[in-house]
Amino acid sequence: QVQLVESGGGLVQPGGSLRLSCAASGFTFSSYVMSWYRQAPGKERELVAVIASAGGSTNYADSVKGRFTISRDNAKNTVYLEMNSLKPEDTAVYYCHARRISRVYWGQGTQVTVSS
Repeated sequence: QVQLVESGGGLVQPGGSLRLSCAASGFTFSSYVMSWYRQAPGKERELVAVIASAGGSTNYADSVKGRFTISRDNAKNTVYLEMNSLKPEDTAVYYCHARRISRVYWGQGTQVTVSS
């Protein structure tokens, strides 16, 4: 069975850092573009970061550029999101996303709360 399991979320103070992990199984991880999305209460889900070519190509939402870094380890079937200089507006459920052509998989999400 296909699984994408996020971990690493939690409560952090503004300016702090957090690293999210997404462990994948049940599909050929190295063939998939991996992304992180987030959704805050009452807001639509937005793309945060995307990685392709085993980390050779990345893209970020303007709101996180320079603060977040997406990476992947194909040997471990894991994608990461390093989040630095966190702001209250980063508070959301963060979702791991896998895509190959039209086939997509979603993780269950992990809560990130940035608050004093």
